[in-house]
Amino acid sequence: MSDIFSRIEHSRTADEVVQQIENLILEGVLRTGDRLPGERELARQFDVSRPILRDALKALEARGLLTTRPGGGTHVADVIGQLFTRPVTDLISTHRKAVTDYLEYRREIEAVATEYAARRATPEDLALLDRIMARMDEAHRTGDFDDEAEIDVEFHHAVCECAHNIILLHTLRSCYRLLSEGVFQNRLLVFTVPGAREALLQQHRAIHAAIKAADPIAARKAAMDHITYVERSMAEAERSGDWQRVSRLRLRQRSEAGDIEPTRKRS
Repeated sequence: MSDIFSRIEHSRTADEVVQQIENLILEGVLRTGDRLPGERELARQFDVSRPILRDALKALEARGLLTTRPGGGTHVADVIGQLFTRPVTDLISTHRKAVTDYLEYRREIEAVATEYAARRATPEDLALLDRIMARMDEAHRTGDFDDEAEIDVEFHHAVCECAHNIILLHTLRSCYRLLSEGVFQNRLLVFTVPGAREALLQQHRAIHAAIKAADPIAARKAAMDHITYVERSMAEAERSGDWQRVSRLRLRQRSEAGDIEPTRKRS
């Protein structure tokens, strides 16, 4: 974090410092929980006096963008990806149709984000995607479902950052937050479908390759194909799980009732 703040070139006022930190939060450079450098170091990087810096930090804290922890420094507040209020989140988590609507929405909005990423990704963006893709390959090799699911979300975060559109960035972060908070408890069901882990890896590789090739048409298609597959696999896993549940109940009920008879030989 030591090199993301720029020297204030003109009027060294608290407003200039506030605007720069605001922009870093909006662009997703500073993320929830990130700790800012200490006051002395931050004042040096901005090239402003410490009283000016204090005024700026107080203004940002009053607006809920920063939070100060006693003895723990100044951090970015938990404001990113908060498009859904708690009552709405609770409703989504208890209504089955919300899962279908969530994936339908993601398919369309991620198609746009991935297309933009293919058009706009910088060399630095691509370097970050390369690192995430390498971690995804390693998680796939070790077979850790939780790691794969976590890196999956991180990959999609990085793609929407490559789109360089602030509204897309925060809208999709809000969607991914529902996953990280466990609102959709059945997301790991997809990994139980035979062949799903390999298919998902190949789909992420296709998205990655299309962005690196700067091919917006291929990128859009790869993103839509991926979410369509997730939607179909989730439905298949749920059906399979429900069939197993019903079969177990039938077996238990009939065993307890003594209704199971030996198979009779046909004459």
